[in-house]
Amino acid sequence: MLVLMLVVRLFVVDRLWPETRGQTLLDQAGIALAEGRLDADDGSGARQLYEAAQALDPDDARPRAGLSRVSDAAVMQARAALDARQFEAAHRALQLARELAAPRDAVDAVADALREREAADAGLDTLLAQAQAAQARGALDGAATSALPLYRRILVLDPTNADALRGRDETLATLLEQARAALRTGDLRGAGDLIAAARAYDSGHVDLPDTDARLTEELDALRRRAAASLAAGRIERSVAEWRTLLAFDPDDPAAQRGLADAAAAYAQRAERHARDFNFADADAQLREAKALAPDSESVRTAADNVERSRARHAQLGPRLPAGERRRRIATLLQEAAAAEARGDLLTPPGESAYDRIRAARLLAPDDAAVARASARLLPSARQCFDAELRANSLARARGCLDARGALGEDAATLRDARRRLAQRWLAIGDERLGAGNLAGADAALGLAREIDPGVPGHAEFARRLRTASLSGK
Repeated sequence: MLVLMLVVRLFVVDRLWPETRGQTLLDQAGIALAEGRLDADDGSGARQLYEAAQALDPDDARPRAGLSRVSDAAVMQARAALDARQFEAAHRALQLARELAAPRDAVDAVADALREREAADAGLDTLLAQAQAAQARGALDGAATSALPLYRRILVLDPTNADALRGRDETLATLLEQARAALRTGDLRGAGDLIAAARAYDSGHVDLPDTDARLTEELDALRRRAAASLAAGRIERSVAEWRTLLAFDPDDPAAQRGLADAAAAYAQRAERHARDFNFADADAQLREAKALAPDSESVRTAADNVERSRARHAQLGPRLPAGERRRRIATLLQEAAAAEARGDLLTPPGESAYDRIRAARLLAPDDAAVARASARLLPSARQCFDAELRANSLARARGCLDARGALGEDAATLRDARRRLAQRWLAIGDERLGAGNLAGADAALGLAREIDPGVPGHAEFARRLRTASLSGK
């Protein structure tokens, strides 16, 4: 019995069934071909049925012959659709004929006739007049009625139209000149978009290589400037420059590394401030570092070091003997006077007159000599704040603001300055949100609220940020 089952399996099922199934497919394909159902996504078209039969038995010549008949029928359908002015159907039928390797002469003849009929029906003279008028008024691209889309329509219908070719060439030359003008003003994103548009219309335009080369030069120059800014300690400027590069190309590896290096530089600043027990500035620098590289090992290490310095200060400050405290205060005030004489009022970090006086105030907040030294530096702290705010160096402006508070600025004036700085951080957050940098926008919002919890607009901005975060998930 088992032997009989195996024989049935081998000879009846495995051999006879494929032949039966193949014949069924051929019969169905013949019916579909006769009914004009040449191609169908659901598999019921003559093409799909013949291809299925061919897959069952690649050595059977009948499916190949059937596909050849389908290709011939596709040419006939294209010609009939052309006569009926059903241009889309004619294009689909021609595409099928090409895919099935119909005779090229027959396909080309119908395609030429189709192009001529479409051109005649479209009214090429009218389209050309519209394209030339759009070109004259400067409407080059961006809408269906702009010059370049109209020229493209004409050239699809009549590829050798000399007026359309010339008009497209002139319009692209104008577009690429606009790209070069954008490069001169530093608008890299705008220039890149214009160059990409020009390439889509004619990748062989004579002005394209030169304009492309200029864009590459500008990008390389900006990368060099950003690296130089960071090397010179101008972290805020380098971050802005790296962000400009990332707005142009989010995958720019040099810009990504540059922001990581900027985060490390912020982290180093934070550690320097913490060593001098200047924890407000240390925290501000850490926030900037975390906004740029929240997962960076150097940023995490800096955060740990700041916390250790904070704990050490909390333990050591109150335990200093009175005599040691007086000597330490005297040394700090002497160092502050020396820094003041050098002109190092608020910079460099850790060595400025302000840092020395701040350390003295932490040890003896009510000391008269410390109070006099503070009063001398207050005007410089105000000037520092205004200058850094104008330069958009907000982390430095925060340091100057903290200095004003520590040096005895009156409450109303200090409140005013805090509001100005918080509003600037909200503006930075808005820019970051617009660029898709949600983490940076959130960090900016946090800084704005920390500086001035009641800053106008913070609640609305927080709602926008939440909406953007949810939509990005």
